[in-house]
Amino acid sequence: MSSFLSPDAAAALAALAALDGGHGSTGRVPPLDRLRGIRSLVAALEADPAALEAAREAVDTGASWDDIADAAGLSASAAKYRWAGDDDTIADRQEASRRRKRERPSSVPTDLPGESVSEAAKRLGVTPNAIYQRVNRGLVEARTVTLPDGRSYKRVFFEAEPEVEHEPETEVAGAEAPHRDAD
Repeated sequence: MSSFLSPDAAAALAALAALDGGHGSTGRVPPLDRLRGIRSLVAALEADPAALEAAREAVDTGASWDDIADAAGLSASAAKYRWAGDDDTIADRQEASRRRKRERPSSVPTDLPGESVSEAAKRLGVTPNAIYQRVNRGLVEARTVTLPDGRSYKRVFFEAEPEVEHEPETEVAGAEAPHRDAD
């Protein structure tokens, strides 16, 4: 019987199966050995071209990307991203993704001017939407700060420290909202 898995993936599967079947004198496989075996199989399957080959065959036989995505446990866009195109196209797409990840830090810088909308809302005890409403009314200044690497952040700036107040998050149906003058 021939396997559709690569020799490395088939060997990792066989090693995990042997680990699962051989309990030794204690009757249990040590937990770290189980984790290592599982991780080895996952890594081998991720590197195995079997999924790509199966996706290509499915496309060739008329399966939709929705069908392929459902079978793989992915969204249709993720399945297309992973498997659509020839080998060079896929390799280029994956390299571009790796390059973007290397070039763009995943954490928000802490030295940005002003406050984030959520920080201002939390400090004032209001919703982020209330902050945006104040921006729209001209009560609070907002700017988008763009970093050299292309990341952008909406920041708000208060001229003077505002008083902490609690605004209602929703209006009660039929209740008249009190009139407030915008200063």
